[in-house]
Amino acid sequence: MPSSYPHFTPKELFLSQIQRFIPKPWKEGIKQLAKSSSILEPSLPVGDSMIDSLLASIKTYAREGHLSEAFRSLSLIKLHASSSTSCDAVLHSISSLLASCTSHKSLPQGKQLHAQIIRLGLEQHPILVPKLVTFYSSFNSHGDAHIVVENSNVLHPLPWNLLISSYVKDELLNEALATYEQMVKRGIKPDCFTYPSVLKACGEKLDIGFGKEVHKSIDASCEWNLFVHNSLVSMYGKFGLVDVARQLFDIMPQRDTISWNSMISCYASKGMWNEAFELFGNLQMEGTEISIITWNTIAGGCLRTGNIKGALELLSQMRVCGIQLDSVAFSVGLSASSHIGAIKLGKEMHGSAIRSCCDGYDNVQNALITMYSRCKDLRHAYTLFQSVEDRSIITWNSMISGYSHMDRAEEASYIFREMLCCGIEPNHVTIASILSLCARVANLQHGKEFHCYITKRVVFGDYLMLWNALVDMYARSGKVVEAKRVFDSMNKKDEVTYTSMIAGYGVQGEGKAAMKLFEEMNSLNIRPDHVTMVSIISACSHSGLVIQGQILFERMVSTYGITPNLEHYSCMVDLYGRAGLLHNAKDIIRRMPYKPTSAMWATLIGACHIHGNTEIGEWAAEMLLQMRPEHSGYYVLIANMYAAAGRWNNLARVRTYMRELGVRKAPGLSWVDVGDGFSLFLVGDTTNQLRNEIYLLLAGLSELMRDADYRGDCSSDYAAFE
Repeated sequence: MPSSYPHFTPKELFLSQIQRFIPKPWKEGIKQLAKSSSILEPSLPVGDSMIDSLLASIKTYAREGHLSEAFRSLSLIKLHASSSTSCDAVLHSISSLLASCTSHKSLPQGKQLHAQIIRLGLEQHPILVPKLVTFYSSFNSHGDAHIVVENSNVLHPLPWNLLISSYVKDELLNEALATYEQMVKRGIKPDCFTYPSVLKACGEKLDIGFGKEVHKSIDASCEWNLFVHNSLVSMYGKFGLVDVARQLFDIMPQRDTISWNSMISCYASKGMWNEAFELFGNLQMEGTEISIITWNTIAGGCLRTGNIKGALELLSQMRVCGIQLDSVAFSVGLSASSHIGAIKLGKEMHGSAIRSCCDGYDNVQNALITMYSRCKDLRHAYTLFQSVEDRSIITWNSMISGYSHMDRAEEASYIFREMLCCGIEPNHVTIASILSLCARVANLQHGKEFHCYITKRVVFGDYLMLWNALVDMYARSGKVVEAKRVFDSMNKKDEVTYTSMIAGYGVQGEGKAAMKLFEEMNSLNIRPDHVTMVSIISACSHSGLVIQGQILFERMVSTYGITPNLEHYSCMVDLYGRAGLLHNAKDIIRRMPYKPTSAMWATLIGACHIHGNTEIGEWAAEMLLQMRPEHSGYYVLIANMYAAAGRWNNLARVRTYMRELGVRKAPGLSWVDVGDGFSLFLVGDTTNQLRNEIYLLLAGLSELMRDADYRGDCSSDYAAFE
C-alpha cells in the first residue's frame, strides 16, 4: 500500500464536503468534533472514528445503489486515512463497492474500481480476487474473470471455484473442464466446492472418461462430502449408468432431499418408473422431507404410465402436506384432467392456478388450452388462446391439436394459416396434428400438400412421428399403395408404423398382406402393442382369416404379454360374426370379463341379420334394448332384422321404444370437397342456394347411370320405417 496518501485536510474541505456524504445518524459525531475544535489545525490527523463513519456511509450508499455518493466517500477515505488505517479502510470500501456494482449491474463503475485496485497494487489480494471474479462473471465477461484468476497468486481454490461455477452456469462446459485442469496443474487443491460444478459439467457434456477421472481424484484426496456424493449420483445418472448411481446412493451414510431426488431423476430419465415409484415409497416411509421436484417427477411418471388416478392422488397429497403447487404440478394435474375428460376438476385446478398466480406460466396456459379442448369446451380453449400475448409454437400446437381432436378441420386450418401469417414456423408436432386430422376426415388433398411440405424440409427427416402420421393418413384414406411407398422409404420404423400399415391393409380386405407385415414386425423384434393386436385381428376379420385371427387372440397373453381388453373381444365377435360362426361369437361375449357394449351387441345383430340366425339375433336385440341406447342406428338395425324375420310385434315394440325415448333417425349426410372447404348435403335438401343447379347435375348423372345399365341397390336399410 503506498504511503503517499495525505494525512491532513484543510478545514474548509472537512466542513463543507465530508459531511454531505455521511448519513444523519453519523453526523452527530462530526458536530461533537467540530464543537471541540472550531478550527482544525493542518497538523492534526483525522481520527479513526471519522474513517469508521465514512466506511459506514459507503456500505449504506452501496446497499441502496447510490454508487456516485459511495465513490465520493471512497475518495475521501483515501484522502484522509492515516497510514495505520488506510489499507484496511480502503480494502473494505472497495470490497463493498465491488459487491454493490455486481448486485446493481453497474459494469462501467466496476471496471473503474478494478482500475483503482490495480493502481493501488491490490489486484492480488485474496479478498478482492474472488469479488472481481464474481463481478465479471455476473456480466458473462468470462474472459476478464479468467484473466483475473490466472494472474492471481491466490492459492485458495475459491476464485477457481467461482470461475468454474460461472462457466457451468452458462453452459460453457469445455471451458469449465479446461479451467479445472489448469487449476490442478497450478498445484491448487480442489475442495468440496470445486467438485460439484466439475461433475455437473461432465454429466451435461456426457464425458464419461473425464467424469471417472474426477471420481478417482475425489476418492484419493477428498473426505466424504454429501454435496459431492450427490453430484456423483447425478452425473452417473446422466451418463445412463443407473446401476453405478444406485450403488453410490446405497452406500451413502447420510442422505438429504437432493440425494433422493437425484436417484429418482436417474430412474425417470431412463423410463424406469417402477424403480422410481419404489424408491419414492421408501422415501415416504423414511419420513424425509420431500421436495416439490420429487413430487412433480413421480406425479409426471404416473401420468406417463397411464396411472391418471395415481397422479391426481399425489397432487392431493401435496396439498394435504401443505406444499404449494407450482406451474409443473398444475401442468401435470391439468394433463391428467384432460386425459379422463374431467372438466370440473380441470376448472377447479384453473381457479387454483389463478389464486396461486401460476396461470401466467406458458406451460400452464398450454395445459389449460389442451384441457378445455380435450374436454370438448373449445370456446373456453379459444378464449384462453386469444388471451395469450406471446404465443409459442407449443401454444399454437395446443389449439390446433384441440380442433384436430374434435375433427374441426376448418378451424384447425384457420389457426394453422394464422400461425403462418404470424411468422411462426410449424414443427413436427404441428404437421402431425394436421395429418392425423386429414386422415380422419379423408382430406387427401391437404394431406398430400403436407407430404410435399415435409419432403422439402430436411429438418423433418428424422421425426418418426411425422412419417408415421403420413403412413396413417394414406392408409386411412384407402391409398395403401401410397402408404406402402412411404413405409418402404422410411429408414426407421416402430410399432406405430407397422400398426398403421396393417390397419390400412385390413380395411381394404388384404388380410394376407397384413399378416405378412405382422410377421415381419415380429422378426425385427418390434413388439406389438394392444393397438397392433386390434388392427391385425380386425384385418383377419375383414379377410375371413378366422383361424389366424383366433390364433393371434390366443397368443396375446402367452406370447406378447398383452391382456385382451374390450376392444379385442369386440374384434373377435366381429371375426366370428362375419364368418357366420354366431355361436362362437355368442360364447365369447358370455365368457369375456367385461360388460358388453351396445356396439358389440349391434355387431352381433348385424351378423345374425346377414346369416339369418333369428334366435341369437333376438337374444342380442333384447340385450341391446335393455341398455336403451340413444344411437338411432341400433334401433333401425333391430327393426330391419325383425322385419326380415316377419316379427311384426317386435318391430312395433322397437318403434314404441324409440317414441318413448325420443330417439329420431338422423338423416344421412354426404359431403364433397369443393376446393375451399367441405359442402354438406342430404336427400331432399332445399336449403342450399345452389339447389337448382345441384338437382340438375344429379338428374344428368342418373341418366348417365341408366345409359350405362348401372343398377344400384335401391333397397333402403331403413325400409322398415317407410
